[in-house]
Amino acid sequence: MFSKSKINEPGTKQSDGTAVTGGTSADTSNNSSASSSMSAKTSPVPAKPKPTPSILSSDLIVTGNMRTTGDIQVEGTVHGDIRAHLLTVGESANIEGEIVADDIVVTGRVVGRVRGLKVRLTSTARVEGDIIHKTIAIESGAHFEGSVQRAEDPLASGSSSGVSGMRPAPQQPSTTRPSGAAGPGPTTAKAADGS
Repeated sequence: MFSKSKINEPGTKQSDGTAVTGGTSADTSNNSSASSSMSAKTSPVPAKPKPTPSILSSDLIVTGNMRTTGDIQVEGTVHGDIRAHLLTVGESANIEGEIVADDIVVTGRVVGRVRGLKVRLTSTARVEGDIIHKTIAIESGAHFEGSVQRAEDPLASGSSSGVSGMRPAPQQPSTTRPSGAAGPGPTTAKAADGS
């Protein structure tokens, strides 16, 4: 016959959202947020572990472009463009294409344009192509054929600093054959850009 009142039971909630414990009421939403903010201050949130770099082994041949926001270490052969955060071109690597990264370390062979904020060519590096950089270091013994140009933002493709075109296409001299002269070939050679 007698029913127990739920107001005096520990942990029960009233209709206004307060909890009753031992005859005193407290707002549970304030308690839970206060305890969670205290635990956030006392225990640091672990940082995300940096992912391991992708490694392309020396016996691997890749045909096609690669793009990542992470790190790549190339030891094999790549026929295509590479875009990454950090790109390490290993000593046995052979890349034919443009490479673009925040940080580039070349110890192998690259045939193509190199664009990076920090570019370093080690003593075993072999680069045939233009380098667009913010900072560059070339060690003694590195082989390099091409032009080097500094740019504030070398990663921007077609940047407004005039970097995208770098060198105009070589022009073929216009030649004419004397009238009546026999022989194969055109009478005039057009320029390489088709004009």
